[in-house]
Amino acid sequence: MVARPIGYQTTLEPVEAVQLDPEQWLQMYEQMNKIRAFEESANELYTSARMPGLTHLYIGEEAVAVGVCEALRKDDYITSTHRGHGHCVAKGAALDRMFAELLGKAAGYCQGKGGSMHIADQDTGNLGANAIVGGSAGIATGAGLSIKMRKSDQVAVCFFGDGALGQGLIYESMNMAQLWKLPVIYVCENNQYNEYTHNSEAAAGELRARGEAFGLLTVEVDGQDVRAVHTAMLELVERARRGEGPAFLLCHTYRFHGHHVGDIERSYYRSKDEESWWRNERDPLKVLGDWLIAEAGIKADVLEGIDESVRAEVDAAVEFAINAPFPDPSEVDTNVYA
Repeated sequence: MVARPIGYQTTLEPVEAVQLDPEQWLQMYEQMNKIRAFEESANELYTSARMPGLTHLYIGEEAVAVGVCEALRKDDYITSTHRGHGHCVAKGAALDRMFAELLGKAAGYCQGKGGSMHIADQDTGNLGANAIVGGSAGIATGAGLSIKMRKSDQVAVCFFGDGALGQGLIYESMNMAQLWKLPVIYVCENNQYNEYTHNSEAAAGELRARGEAFGLLTVEVDGQDVRAVHTAMLELVERARRGEGPAFLLCHTYRFHGHHVGDIERSYYRSKDEESWWRNERDPLKVLGDWLIAEAGIKADVLEGIDESVRAEVDAAVEFAINAPFPDPSEVDTNVYA
């Protein structure tokens, strides 16, 4: 029996999940499955030397993106991170255009100029991924200010990892949002590691205290359980829409792969036993799938059908991107601002 690894949260209270129709939970299962399959294919594209540059896989963290984004409307905003494919998919992006962007093709969301770490999709409210750790906090908070000034009932969500808690911009943004009661929800994806360092060696004190210090309503959940994430997020979104101000959602999760696709040998900073424990015991797809079968009356073959359908969709999207043309060289400085 593999021991429970360092950093796993044992003090979280059990969550009584919101009652939804099983079809809605199946939709979330499909979305998580889609993120997983997308990332597996992105890894294959990299290892087969068909994708330029690196990418940072979201595998293992799917429940956070889906639990959060399924509580949002299309016109709500999100900002993303360097590990942002999951957020992009969960907010409604098309897989073929995402793969095209990864491969530098003209059909991509940024015409092939953004790549893995800068995908944006204005039509679904995705204001963009950001290669700067914590760099999108100001953008999300600015979106929240825009919402308040326009007197709309939209919400802005800022995704960031635990490593961003060492960045001052996060705290400046939280402070402003609380003072002005902006409808911003700061979602911390605590995947335990700041690149190659466990956060117990990089972050003093309790992570949840970061939001509490500014008076933000702070909620801490098991980020491997999409039902827990979604239940918490529904409440925070409705609160923000009522004009009651920002919140801090701390989700404890884990990246199954390395910091980036080139981070293959990880034993110098985390053990294979630890990785095995998370994969076997806390895989978000398995957590929801087991619940759907045991508690929601869903047959295993229904989930298998979703798996097959998603795989076919992802394969078709990859094929589209591979065959899509590159941008014309004359467009090299079109829509480039820095």
